[in-house]
Amino acid sequence: MAAFPRQEWLAATRHVLQRVPNSALGYRDRAGALELREALAGYLGRVRGVVTTPGHVVVCAGFAHALRLVCQILHHHSTSPGSIAFEDPAEPDYPAMVEQTGLRARRIPVDRDGLIVDELTNESAVVVTPAHQYPLGVTLSPVRRVGLVSWARRAGGFIVEDDYDGEFRYDRQPVGALQGMAPDRVLYVGTASKILAPGLRLAWLVLPTGLLTSLWEVTRQDESYVSVIDQLIFARFLETGALDRHVRRCRTRYRRRRDLLGEAVTRQLPHARLSGIAAGLHAVLRLPQDWDQESALLGFLAGRGIHVEGISPFYHQPAQAPLALVIGYATPADHAYSGALGALITALRERSRRLPAARTERP
Repeated sequence: MAAFPRQEWLAATRHVLQRVPNSALGYRDRAGALELREALAGYLGRVRGVVTTPGHVVVCAGFAHALRLVCQILHHHSTSPGSIAFEDPAEPDYPAMVEQTGLRARRIPVDRDGLIVDELTNESAVVVTPAHQYPLGVTLSPVRRVGLVSWARRAGGFIVEDDYDGEFRYDRQPVGALQGMAPDRVLYVGTASKILAPGLRLAWLVLPTGLLTSLWEVTRQDESYVSVIDQLIFARFLETGALDRHVRRCRTRYRRRRDLLGEAVTRQLPHARLSGIAAGLHAVLRLPQDWDQESALLGFLAGRGIHVEGISPFYHQPAQAPLALVIGYATPADHAYSGALGALITALRERSRRLPAARTERP
């Protein structure tokens, strides 16, 4: 968050406040400021290959708000909306939130090619992160993409595309949004959380034409609006290319951090393996399964001031999870990154040296 472009944001703020008419500060369209929806439609088409118009774009207050709207839309669109499928592993809060809306949540396993599409049945929708799955970091393969769209058409279901980390790809050409393959079946969701800051609470939902009527119905009493000033500032960011420049700077910075992490693991942790490193802001460090217990390892690291996440809470059955750490290498400030990385590697090496002796002492 130290990389937030304060000066450019300030310049955009001044521009907006000097020119915005008084009428813009009143009650606005429930879908969001038209200026931002127009800018988003152009940006998403140019950068992510999304096929849309401003009339299909909805400005949301974060991903959770967008997902809640999706649940309400599905309830309105169908008399028996059934269930929504999620990847396994995945962020556990979202399936729990879906079940609070009255829908059932199913978990579908993920392998090295992404979501196992053949496990889908008659769900109303499936939430996927095709560009960079969280937390495993895999990319949905071309074959699986085709299979997922075929499932949606065959089952009459919808695909909710969480374009997580779509802007940050390092080792190959960017992977376009799945939405471009089937604009009539895919609900596309993006946010400013990773490209700017989560505190902005800025997200966008792109809907198929067939769901627009349901959207207007479910938003009649929705009060989760994003500040119109922030919407207009972000629109200015998109129109002037400030966001493109910021993302390019961040992409260079994060790739350098990822490379340093990879070099340190290869050189100093020969029995560990990094995965999910082609894109995004995190990597998964896989450790030998008999090397340690996740809770004990996390406690050991926390005692040395190191905060990383274990992967087991993301699994529907945590006991079946491999031993792995989720490392967010974009979090420390630039001046602190080398020290943080060194502390992590040193602590893991120390832990690995202690464990064999401890095992041989057991009766």
